[in-house]
Amino acid sequence: MKIFTKSQPAKWVFSGAAIAVFVMVCAQEWGTFGLHAQAQASSGKENASTVRALPDFTDLVDQVGPSVVNIRTLERIQKPAMSGGDQDEEMQELFKRFFGIPIPNMPPGQGAPGAPKTPKTKPAPRGEDEQPRGVGSGFILSNDGYIMTNAHVVDDSVKVIVTLPDKREFKAKIIGVDRRTDVAVVKIDATNLPSVKIGDVSKLRVGEWVMAIGSPFGLDNSVTAGIVSAKQRDTGEFLPFIQTDVAINPGNSGGPLINMRGEVVGINSQIYSRSGGYMGISFSIPIDEAIRVSDQLRVSGRVQRGRLGVQIDQVSKEVADNLGLGKSQGALVRGVEVNSPAEKAGVEAGDIIVRFEGKNIEKFSDLPRIVGNTKPGTKGVITVFRRGAYKDLTVVVGEFEKEVVAEDKGESSDTPAKVATYPTLGLSLTELTEGQKKELKVKGGVRVEGATDAAAMAGLREGDVIITLANVEITSLKSFDAVASHLDKSKPVSVLIRRGVWAQYTLIRPIVK
Repeated sequence: MKIFTKSQPAKWVFSGAAIAVFVMVCAQEWGTFGLHAQAQASSGKENASTVRALPDFTDLVDQVGPSVVNIRTLERIQKPAMSGGDQDEEMQELFKRFFGIPIPNMPPGQGAPGAPKTPKTKPAPRGEDEQPRGVGSGFILSNDGYIMTNAHVVDDSVKVIVTLPDKREFKAKIIGVDRRTDVAVVKIDATNLPSVKIGDVSKLRVGEWVMAIGSPFGLDNSVTAGIVSAKQRDTGEFLPFIQTDVAINPGNSGGPLINMRGEVVGINSQIYSRSGGYMGISFSIPIDEAIRVSDQLRVSGRVQRGRLGVQIDQVSKEVADNLGLGKSQGALVRGVEVNSPAEKAGVEAGDIIVRFEGKNIEKFSDLPRIVGNTKPGTKGVITVFRRGAYKDLTVVVGEFEKEVVAEDKGESSDTPAKVATYPTLGLSLTELTEGQKKELKVKGGVRVEGATDAAAMAGLREGDVIITLANVEITSLKSFDAVASHLDKSKPVSVLIRRGVWAQYTLIRPIVK
């Protein structure tokens, strides 16, 4: 390594050949410098082009901003009954606890130390008072005052106050609330209001710029922007959410998600957060689903949904292989409600629903959405995969009202004494009596008297009735024994059970001791 110092000035002697070489080197370096300069100029043009290509949201804010409102809600609380003397003493105690001294300048008879106490009065009767419940956002659907927001913003409120961007305030009437989709519609008495334009969610693309306007932490008309991170995100029972990285915080709920054409494509509804604040993952309700709900709310104040009466689960690769389906698709029926539309149509636990009204069920969450959007009373066709074959069933869609909880009938008094045990399956079984068959409305099966090890891990319990084993119908202990004796102990076996009013499907993984 050479070290250069300034202690001695350098002396140079040049020959003609050296000068020629020097000129050639300078020429080459100048050419290289020119190329770098051109490259930098070209890069500058690209950067300028990139800057010009970045979205400008100012026109969108001017266009949509006047249609976004702030929503404040009030709730009613019970006022405690307190006497004047008690209240003074409590105030004195609180003041001493926090400041270490009594309340200064308190007049005699009002709780001051050493002063005669004021005679206690009768407690005031309990009453009701209104206090702020929360702050949210919304947007104007029509110029006659209909406003869309989230159900959780206005639900259980006694008063809803809507503030427009021009600072006018209105008391709003709740037209309808749908908790399952988290959509609500309220109405204010106003006309000639600026309404939003509704966009086409099917044209929304992942990576597309979007913007949100709302009232995070009560800060009216705050604008944030980002991109669409994903579509059809499964986080809700009836809704495939739009995922974005738009900054959403408490108070943004109910506000619009807007595309670059100034159209509303979603309602900002949820965030994924470990702290309660924004962490880069936000979810919006697709506007097409929300409009479908709001139309029903405006007409009848409630939403009608179709239902089948089945408990479903995803079809894992293991289940698909076990049942011979080949690939993981559809909705696995784990339970069928007694007297439900599904039972009347012939759907059985263990079936895999692969199509409804010609629409493929790719994943199990598709089924409740498709059925839920079907008008109750509609006659449709369900395609199920059962015991290695596809079968079409005709169903009359029922109306979804509330979840039905299965009733556990428990053990019958006339249980036979003979018990058969199957250690590798963890089962102790008995025959069904005629009374039990009549009560459960089954033609056959065997009753579980005990479930341990493999059966317990599969979720079976005493009182369950096994209807099929390895996709073979079980009519008695003899038929169960015939099937069980030929099982491959190294593979899980499918079991269809009846529990109360529900039929359920599960897998038992044998344990060889």
